[in-house]
Amino acid sequence: MEGERTWLKPVLREVLVTLAMAFAIFFLIQSTIQSSVVLYSSMEPNLHEGQRIIISKIVYWFHEPERGDIIVFPNPNNSDEEYIKRIIGLPGEVVEIKDGVIHIHQADGNILILDESEYISDPTDDDYFSKTIPEENYFVMGDNRNNSYDSRRDWTVPRDEIVGKAWLSIWPLSDWGLVANFSFP
Repeated sequence: MEGERTWLKPVLREVLVTLAMAFAIFFLIQSTIQSSVVLYSSMEPNLHEGQRIIISKIVYWFHEPERGDIIVFPNPNNSDEEYIKRIIGLPGEVVEIKDGVIHIHQADGNILILDESEYISDPTDDDYFSKTIPEENYFVMGDNRNNSYDSRRDWTVPRDEIVGKAWLSIWPLSDWGLVANFSFP
């Protein structure tokens, strides 16, 4: 009987250590990345409805969101659903769309004209002029500009509601690879 107990202690210890490590790894993964599904066609031609992506939940622990990033956040009208859109305007800026071209009126008075030819196939048909983007908020648009419910409906995305940055496309396999986040000056 004594021999059985001495054999059981190391096995029990190994099982407990393995379970503790499994839980630690699980919680580490849950706090740093997340899988998300593209629900609508508003990010065409870059992301497609039904495409599955991995988002980085920690990237914005180290720096602020940037213009050109594709982010995931709760739908402003239904928090059970997530939207995926591209950041166009930063806090303190005004977004103007004229003849399909985006002009960013920066707080210092400079006007930045975005060259979106790398990721937009059809520019927006409508002209638009936003209010000043509030602090800690971001103006977002879908890449399928003429079929996107986005910040042109007079809402912005609060910094604390950003779930993460689109990082990797994992499904379908034909779309596997890094998600196209573009940088602007």
